[in-house]
Amino acid sequence: MITEMVEKMLLGDRQALARLITLVERDSREVPDIMKSVYPHIGKAFTVGVTGPPGGGKSTLVGRLAGSARQDERDVGIIAVDPTSPFSGGAILGDRIRMQQHYLDEGVFIRSMATRGSHGGLPRTASGVVKLLDAAGKDFVLVETVGVGQTEIDIMEAADTTVVVLVPEGGDSIQTMKAGLMEIADIFVVNKADRPGADYMLAEVEGMLSQRPDSWWKVPVVATEAVNDKGIEELYRHIKAHEKALGDGGHLDRNRSRQRKLDLLRTIEYRIMSQIVSQIENDKDLARYLERVETGEIDPYSAASQILTNHNLIDAWLKQVRGS
Repeated sequence: MITEMVEKMLLGDRQALARLITLVERDSREVPDIMKSVYPHIGKAFTVGVTGPPGGGKSTLVGRLAGSARQDERDVGIIAVDPTSPFSGGAILGDRIRMQQHYLDEGVFIRSMATRGSHGGLPRTASGVVKLLDAAGKDFVLVETVGVGQTEIDIMEAADTTVVVLVPEGGDSIQTMKAGLMEIADIFVVNKADRPGADYMLAEVEGMLSQRPDSWWKVPVVATEAVNDKGIEELYRHIKAHEKALGDGGHLDRNRSRQRKLDLLRTIEYRIMSQIVSQIENDKDLARYLERVETGEIDPYSAASQILTNHNLIDAWLKQVRGS
């Protein structure tokens, strides 16, 4: 079934792509087989992450960038991360509503994803969805994070180019953002630049960038009015310039090697953690450790040390991991 679905996706079947994304998003048992099947077909897409504080107009900006990419004859995939509904656990879908101008374009595939408790701006399964879009022939993938502020650094590890979107009203908070969100940008955008304070914000960002050490890429700052389609072509030109600079300098290959390494480590970490949680729920010895920690009889650090030095428990975990 999975092989047939993947083959259909590779031939351009959008319904098959949607079904495979659902399986990956739900972290189903078929995910390892799906990833094995698509892996030979990935590596062609260029991924652009669009992040920044909420209310910056990221969805409108992504929609406009998709239009520029389509004019450039590129097939576009969009992952729009929406807040998780507290009732269903699904995405609220506000982003897809704001991108409805692309619904009838066969060259654009839009998928909303729920954060599902992630605090880094992206759900854990987003990288798998990017791979599916890549394998499906989308050569330009836009990933919009949910908009949670300074913690949105996951996008840096998922995207080739990171665009950080700010608004004029955020000028007073720019200093507090230096240590987190502000340091991951390959391109800065001051959106809603028709509002008061835009010039101040542009000057603040440029001043901050002037204090950075020289590097192979000079981070540009672009003023846009996404709702009015202003500044979008300039932003798209900078994205293409960064794409070219990454390729010419060998940075793209190095970044993707690092991403593959992180994929491996995170996959191992997640599988081991899943098995540990399962073991805790079903093993009486581990359950006793948990009870002693909960009652304060033993501290978590001592309990962890005792568990990790118990070779019988470790062997049981390894057997479960190998068998899963």
